Amino acid sequence: MNKGNNQALLSAGRDTPIETYVDALFALAVKKRASDIHLEPQNGDLCVRLRVDGLLHRIASPPRGVADKLCTRIKVMAAMNIAERRLPQDGRISVSCGDQMLDLRISSLPTIWGEKLVLRLVPDSGSILKIDHLGLSPSQTRDLFTALSQPQGLILVTGPTGSGKTLTLYSALQWLNAQHRNIATAEEPVEIPLAGVNQVAIRPRIGLNFAETLRALLRQDPDVLMVGEIRDADTAAMAIRAAQTGHLIMSSVHTKSADATMLRLQQLGVSARDLLESVTLIIAQRLLRRLCPHCRQTSVTICDAAAFAPSRQHVCYTANPKGCGQCSGGYWGRVGIFELAQTAHLAMESATAESGGTPKNAGGLNALRERAVERHLLGETSWEEVNRIVPAKLSSCQV
Repeated sequence: MNKGNNQALLSAGRDTPIETYVDALFALAVKKRASDIHLEPQNGDLCVRLRVDGLLHRIASPPRGVADKLCTRIKVMAAMNIAERRLPQDGRISVSCGDQMLDLRISSLPTIWGEKLVLRLVPDSGSILKIDHLGLSPSQTRDLFTALSQPQGLILVTGPTGSGKTLTLYSALQWLNAQHRNIATAEEPVEIPLAGVNQVAIRPRIGLNFAETLRALLRQDPDVLMVGEIRDADTAAMAIRAAQTGHLIMSSVHTKSADATMLRLQQLGVSARDLLESVTLIIAQRLLRRLCPHCRQTSVTICDAAAFAPSRQHVCYTANPKGCGQCSGGYWGRVGIFELAQTAHLAMESATAESGGTPKNAGGLNALRERAVERHLLGETSWEEVNRIVPAKLSSCQV
């Protein structure tokens, strides 16, 4: 991070009022394109970090005395209980930051050194990408449009936390959003408010979980339903049943690849036959950091591309570790890589696994790695980033 941009934060605790500090912190987070702000009390100081393009960067360490004042100020803004420091809390803030409105979701957590706060910068609906801007190949885009055009079926998006699943789901919802469709969602929490979509925030503490919310939504005459995540047998059964009875359902699952998603659903009690009849498309995805076009460095890289292409020389690029005034450590923004799989051959593999066979789970990961390698060869990302996001044991790189 550029230290010159952090002076307002570094002066906190000396002559900067806490309100000014908070405003400066929000402004810096917007300028750096941060997705999250972490305020972590430690033994002696407060660690302030921003998550930019998926990685955390420490930007300031104001005196420990600032921590309690800062926490109190933010909790007041979020209408949270400032007297409660023993239990986790959630809140939300909408503030004006420059010429734009900033929406933040707040989570507090008691630690041994005090309350830690994480502030998620919630993008507005205008930041939702069009489907053809997500990074899908032309054939993948056609497959997704075909699945979304069906009156019923189950579309699943899979990948680890922070891989862009929510953005893909919202992009699909935005494309489907029309007056002749009744669209509803069950989310934890609602990430981005969408005009024309009935969004429900689930509340597990009072029994309003994904399965119960989905059951209620099915009585609301829906055309399209989006369930934030399938994480238990009840939700999986409800989603499958809804997809079989004339509804278009979209959801996410936390697995590594498309074929692993089929196995996960079978572990939740869904039969291979129901999967074949219900699941129309599975999208596995990751996010790669893009090299900064202003300061990327040319390098002649020799890589075997994990057996996807013969070893050969390519003129590629690597990140400038010092970065520049435009980027963070040589990277600026991220791009998606995707594996789209139709259901038929995956269901057959799942049936093989159900009867004691061995599935080919590496196939999906290999497909994702191939997409990542293509991005590297196009000069969009570095070989180090490829190996960080989609590692492979059989890869080599010499510079």
